[in-house]
Amino acid sequence: MARPVDPNAQYRVKTHVNNGYTYASTQPSSIDPVTGKKKFRYKHWGRVDENLKFIPGQTFYLASTEERARLVFPEGWDMSEAVKFSGLKKPGRPTFSDDCENRLYGDVWLLEKIAEKTGIRRDLEKVFSGNREIVDDLLTLAMFPYLTKFTYNRVARWQRIVRSPSSRELTPSAITRLTQSVTERHRMDLLKLRSARLGKDELCSVDSTSRSAYGDSLADIRWGKNKENLPLEQTMEVVVYTLSSHMPVYYRTFPGNMPDSRSLGVILTDLGNAGFKNLVLITDRGYETLRNLERLISLGQSVIMCANTSQKDVSDAIARLGEFSARPEAMRIDSDAKLYYSQHDIEYEVESAARKVKESKKLRLYLYFDSIRRSRELMELDIALSFQEIGLKELFDNKNLIEDINNIKNDFSYYDVILDDDTNLIKSFELNLKKVAKARKFSGFFSIITHGLDFDAMRIFNTYRLRDEQEKYFQQMKDQMVSDRQRNWSEEGKTGRLFILFVSLILGSYVRHIWKSTKLHDIFSSSLDIVDEMRSIRFVEYANKAKMITPFIGAQLDICEAFGFEIPDGCSPLYKSRKIQKRKRGRPPKKKVENSL
Repeated sequence: MARPVDPNAQYRVKTHVNNGYTYASTQPSSIDPVTGKKKFRYKHWGRVDENLKFIPGQTFYLASTEERARLVFPEGWDMSEAVKFSGLKKPGRPTFSDDCENRLYGDVWLLEKIAEKTGIRRDLEKVFSGNREIVDDLLTLAMFPYLTKFTYNRVARWQRIVRSPSSRELTPSAITRLTQSVTERHRMDLLKLRSARLGKDELCSVDSTSRSAYGDSLADIRWGKNKENLPLEQTMEVVVYTLSSHMPVYYRTFPGNMPDSRSLGVILTDLGNAGFKNLVLITDRGYETLRNLERLISLGQSVIMCANTSQKDVSDAIARLGEFSARPEAMRIDSDAKLYYSQHDIEYEVESAARKVKESKKLRLYLYFDSIRRSRELMELDIALSFQEIGLKELFDNKNLIEDINNIKNDFSYYDVILDDDTNLIKSFELNLKKVAKARKFSGFFSIITHGLDFDAMRIFNTYRLRDEQEKYFQQMKDQMVSDRQRNWSEEGKTGRLFILFVSLILGSYVRHIWKSTKLHDIFSSSLDIVDEMRSIRFVEYANKAKMITPFIGAQLDICEAFGFEIPDGCSPLYKSRKIQKRKRGRPPKKKVENSL
């Protein structure tokens, strides 16, 4: 008679010695897809020392709570590190190790409530298979720079005085292991969950910003010119920011020399794979190329795109206006914006890879003219021509040696400069009349191209102006989130840090939106003042496990009201009387509310 199969065999932990190290391992079975045979491979959950003390490893830490609970460890093993390290303890709030604790909690409480309201906590728990401890660790790291303005080397010290979501000490080594465990799959899973929370026809701004890097081993930082004139390489960080929900919904990093126009194809592919649909993308002139326009038409993507005035359709529309002195006769004026505008339909056909012709859907050009801007630009042009002429005359008269002709062309862009090949001296220079005429012709004009939208000219203009909110977002990312520099040296760590930064910016963007759209804007000078006001609230834990949150007072009550958060029990100044009265015949009276003695 065959021996009965042990249902817990694949979960029984045994020691396995490899290269002189003793591991706590299991041997789960799998079927080879080629041979069809069953095979067993060791799965190392951690190390075991000479005293049979189990020291969890990365596999144990990244496993879900359910998977850890199925493991059967031998009797006699010391499991104290496992209980301290990960999720074998019962689900709940962070515990404390000392007899009594009195830690700051108000600002963390506010961000935890925001994480629940925005759904980012639930999304993270789905991404990491219900592992609440990893989610708590990620939220702690997302909150830390926003609340402290410090880098991650102070997280463990901060946790001693603040009741953070994570119950374990986040040392630099623990943070490194955590950030390196976040993969591209986690990123895409999170983006899919965030895309499901968007409504139809969401206005989303697409833009990029550069970030300098301290490390020199990342692949994306080897190219690009630093805009801050620092001796540091840089990367390009692209973010899609929804102007309806007022928070980021997509992010990706590119090499430092990647132009915006070349990155749009990757962004559109990413958005499609992540399930983003019915978006209205808003881009600046950096993304406006013929290739991108045809790609947007073939995908049927709605877009509002600022276009260069030198683009053929735009320059032709300006040429059709003819000569004018103060304003073009063919353009209408908007009294509120003090702008002249006109609308032009464009017919455009695109041939797909399958050689099918697709017509553009409501492809339109909106041309705008600002007379005040034109006068200022013409004045600046005259000033530039005067300075360039004086500078070239000095170089010519003094016979200065020209080392780099490219610098001369950049500094004196409106002149054609000819050098003597033998002496590298200026031989002659002449004003480029065609270039000057073009600058005068286009001064005061700007244009927007749209596809798939049926808006009037001024609605398009006002919608495009919403992009300013994303510029504030980049400022918030680099300043409030202490992310003006990349402080990681490995590709895995970079992936994890960007993931955490994305979560952090969701929390911070929601705080900023509520601050701008409610009465909090009149009470506080900035969104950071809101979290500063909440910080003084404390969470007190006693030796007998009793817990208490100190009262909410003053402007803290206004903050909770603006965010729509319910004040914890016992923390509100309102009190409902518990006086017991003798029951009388008839309808019982309503409970009395006491505001004072």
